[in-house]
Amino acid sequence: MNATLKHLFVAGTAALGLVTATSAVALAAGSEVTIGYQTVVDPSKVAQADGLYEKASGRKINWRKFDSGADVIAAIASGDIQIGYVGSSPLAAAASRELPIETILVAAQIGDAEALVVRNGAGIREAKDLKGKKVAVPFVSTTHYSLLAALKHWGIDPKGVQILNLRPPEIAAAWARGDIDAAYVWDPALGKVKESGKVLVSSSEVAKWGAPTFDAWIARKDFAAANPDVVRAFVRTTTDAYAAYRQAPAAWGGSAENVAKIVKLTGAKPAEIPELLAGNHFPLPAEQASPELLGGGTVKAIAETAAFLKEQGKIPAVLPDYSQYVTVRFVKESVAAK
Repeated sequence: MNATLKHLFVAGTAALGLVTATSAVALAAGSEVTIGYQTVVDPSKVAQADGLYEKASGRKINWRKFDSGADVIAAIASGDIQIGYVGSSPLAAAASRELPIETILVAAQIGDAEALVVRNGAGIREAKDLKGKKVAVPFVSTTHYSLLAALKHWGIDPKGVQILNLRPPEIAAAWARGDIDAAYVWDPALGKVKESGKVLVSSSEVAKWGAPTFDAWIARKDFAAANPDVVRAFVRTTTDAYAAYRQAPAAWGGSAENVAKIVKLTGAKPAEIPELLAGNHFPLPAEQASPELLGGGTVKAIAETAAFLKEQGKIPAVLPDYSQYVTVRFVKESVAAK
């Protein structure tokens, strides 16, 4: 088990014994809420910048930035945050460990916004050239899952590739120093490595090979049970932002005000925002509640991801049922409350 995953599991196990102790503080009526976000480019960053989550929930929100889903899982398991943004791979790993979490929203169905980029001059013209090369990726992330799935598709033994566990900021720094030959990552690091590299494969292609990935918003179960109004407001605000983007995507391009707000929270380049937004699909409430997503498909996707991680030796066991880690309740209630 790699160090990052071991840290995730140890933190999660310890947190199970702290649920009762943290609940009295974290769930007090009117208390502040701490939400963990990542630098992924998405429409809800505008709502975050505009303070719409605070307005909708009536709570003070402490926003904490994280560089990886594994770090978010560790923080939510320990009770440091109540709601967090993670990819499907760390979500599957956490659920397999039976941490007290539930998926409240599919944040994005990942496409070209995540990609494997190879350095110019590294001698990597096709997949087989990855053998023996240094490839950086955040372990227990959606890009880690996609990398392993791509290697399996290409018939390449992961042991024949030097896969390095680096967070996105570390990937950008290592790339700048010339320490790595390739990286599978998301923005803003993705944009930086693409400046002197080429995309070998994106997650939209890997999805077609049978390994789709998605990002999700998850919540501690005790927090969601005690604060359904906050979770409903969070879900509604997020999907409202998605609806605004899908109705007028031009408002998130060029020199639009929305672009500046996203850049401030993500570090992505303004010119890349339209392409990055188009690289993912942001589901609206009807899609969220459908059998394809929270109504059943998300449970199946988590189970399949867990099975793959088990096959790759990244988690020790797979649960017989993952349905308790996904809920459609808050999406339905957020629509009914409008």
